Amino acid sequence: MEKKTNVSVTTVTRDVSKLSAPIGNIYETTMIIAKRANQIAAETKQELNRKLEEFSNYSDNLEETFENREQIEISRYYERQPKPTLIAIQELIDGKIYYRRIEDRPEDKKE
Repeated sequence: MEKKTNVSVTTVTRDVSKLSAPIGNIYETTMIIAKRANQIAAETKQELNRKLEEFSNYSDNLEETFENREQIEISRYYERQPKPTLIAIQELIDGKIYYRRIEDRPEDKKE
């Protein structure tokens, strides 16, 4: 279950000009980070839901709610993980995010 990552779990102050230097525009950089963070959040949510589904109790009685120790540990594990935005920023810094501009697509260029 442990994913090895060098992402800080706390917020780190970043130099915006260095962060946006490879892309050249802080607004584009922000959108790339935001879109990747949304992807990471969706993947994490799906993963968590799959793991918690194993503990689902399909009983008719809503008052029969019981806590499973493993379920609590899984939830705590995901709560301790770095936020998707921090992961996306680190991926951008490490050059692990692929992005392209619409105007860079070859089929859009007319000669």
